[in-house]
Amino acid sequence: MNLLETKRLAAFYGDFQALYGMDVRLDKGETLAVIGANGAGKTTLLRTLCGMIPAQEAQQVYFQGKPVGRLPTHELTAMGIAMIPEGRKLFPSLNVEENLLMGAYVRRPGPWTLEAVYRMFPVLETFRARPATLLSGGQQQMVAIGRALMSNPAVLLCDEISLGLAPVIVKEVYKAIPTIRDQGVSLILVEQDIHQALAVSNRMICLCEGRIVLEGPADAYTQDQIANAYFGVKKP
Repeated sequence: MNLLETKRLAAFYGDFQALYGMDVRLDKGETLAVIGANGAGKTTLLRTLCGMIPAQEAQQVYFQGKPVGRLPTHELTAMGIAMIPEGRKLFPSLNVEENLLMGAYVRRPGPWTLEAVYRMFPVLETFRARPATLLSGGQQQMVAIGRALMSNPAVLLCDEISLGLAPVIVKEVYKAIPTIRDQGVSLILVEQDIHQALAVSNRMICLCEGRIVLEGPADAYTQDQIANAYFGVKKP
């Protein structure tokens, strides 16, 4: 049984259809990279998986074998699906530690505690009493990752966690992924940085205009094949 699965998933913004009949699966312990150009449907997919956008039918999304496509975000978080949103979305009125503790409100049991997050990102313990939005961009991203982990998820949805960060900081953030995976968390990575995403993933899917146009093991395709799928170039 797949940990997380979609079946003919469709998603809409009002009358505009953003996803078309999408079949996605995530196995336990796996990291899945989701790539594609802007507007391809990557963020919409994550928002649908975490309940921010309801699927058309409950049976279009399954988590641990149960249909969850119409459940709201807070129920899915309590079940074990957490999301790191694009742009981090930290609480500006709270300090670093308070932001982290907000992720623990569902009280799911598991290995992720303040101490565990501070071990992974020691700089956050140093700045634990500082307003979170006064940190550097990379440090804010660490807070966003830690906040999501504090809910002790089974699935972590990562939306553009390298966006706007210097390359050296991206490498530091991505060093955390093996540690997260070793704690039994499965990940879906939405990324513009294709090489970085594929380097840490088991499988990949490429989206174009709300549809999957390429999928397979992370190392199965050439750069040309990925680029053609990414930009919607059809074979002659």
